[in-house]
Amino acid sequence: MKYFFYCAVALSAFLLTGCMFKPIENSSTDSQTEAVTTASGTTSVTTTTLTTATTVTTTVTTAPKQIDPPEDLKMIYPDTVEAGAQLTLDDFITDRNVALKDGSAMLDTATLGYHEAEVTYLYHRAEFTQTLSYQVIDTTEPHIINPGVNSYHKVETEFDLKEYIGYADNFDSNPQLTYEGEIDPETVGAYPLTVTVTDSSGNYTTWDLTVNVVEEVPKSADTNPRVNYSDFIARYDSSDVRFGIDVSAWQGDVDYKAVREAGCTFVIIRVGYFYSKVKPDDFFQQNLKNAKAAGLDVGVYFYTTDRSEEEVREHVRWITEQLDGEKLDLPIVFDWEEFSHFQEFGMSIRDLNDVYAAFADEVRKQGYQPMLYSSKNFLNSIWSEYTKRSSPVWLAHYVDETNYEGEYAIWQASAYGRIPGIDGDVDMDIQYLQKKLD
Repeated sequence: MKYFFYCAVALSAFLLTGCMFKPIENSSTDSQTEAVTTASGTTSVTTTTLTTATTVTTTVTTAPKQIDPPEDLKMIYPDTVEAGAQLTLDDFITDRNVALKDGSAMLDTATLGYHEAEVTYLYHRAEFTQTLSYQVIDTTEPHIINPGVNSYHKVETEFDLKEYIGYADNFDSNPQLTYEGEIDPETVGAYPLTVTVTDSSGNYTTWDLTVNVVEEVPKSADTNPRVNYSDFIARYDSSDVRFGIDVSAWQGDVDYKAVREAGCTFVIIRVGYFYSKVKPDDFFQQNLKNAKAAGLDVGVYFYTTDRSEEEVREHVRWITEQLDGEKLDLPIVFDWEEFSHFQEFGMSIRDLNDVYAAFADEVRKQGYQPMLYSSKNFLNSIWSEYTKRSSPVWLAHYVDETNYEGEYAIWQASAYGRIPGIDGDVDMDIQYLQKKLD
């Protein structure tokens, strides 16, 4: 009996003093995961019960709550759009109750007919796609840029009406010209014509003009008054503007110290020009060096007849080669002015806007800022709203007070300025300091 009692006591002691023994490693632990639903979906909270064994924690995460598209989705947009229109999705969808993932994406208007646009929108941080159907149509008649007013043709020379007028179409790069009436280029006289330009969709524009066959073509008299730079400054001086000029080889050797002392603070210099091939301005390097040395802020402009995106990108790279790393205070400016015979370039209005878009994109890639130069007339009739808001505008309008209603950062107010340091005429400019140049 004593033997049995001692064994029982020993067994009890062994069970009561188990903590004196080293536990077995990698023992399991009891874990419990509690799912908690929040406003943003389902998350998980893990609690662990500790034992004398090594702790192992297991986390179980539930799938996020499914987000369904809104039942009241609203996207209002027109059924039809004009061919060649430069529209972003933000422009196209005039009213909506969701945010677009990329409202700056361009709508396809390059071909006529029915189209679909896959639009990605955001709703409660989830992405959904909506298909929008629309029709691209062409109902816009050709635009007459130069109607041929006061057309004079030298007698006994070949006559081609395209030399006296200019026209363009929003979509068709080759609208057709016809006219009614007869003209005898061998005989002096006035010949009335009715002219029609028709695009590929059948839209047309008609107008009357008279061609005068003459012995000698008259020369236009220069009756423009010249303006002293000091008077120019006095007329427009205010706290939110500063004054500049733009120059090319036409101004010759410029004394920039005298220019600065006259109140000029910036200059935009022609870097070169392109007709059949690109050429540097003969005075560009001299102008760039001397203007910077005189403390003037500097930008450059490129006079061009580019007609393709590939061509204009190549020319932007050429411009940066001429700059050779020089920092500019003002943008690189695109100057396209050959509108009087626009049809010769085989472009639509949309094509030209696309050329500028490529120019601006390449300028930014090269580390500079782009700018569009144009007159009030062509800003209103050729350049799209999308183009004009994509980068700053340099407005040319030779009046005492411009009535151009669009946005512009610089105003070229006169081509007939006179300033110390330059012999002859110079363009005079006003920069509006509150308007950004980027």
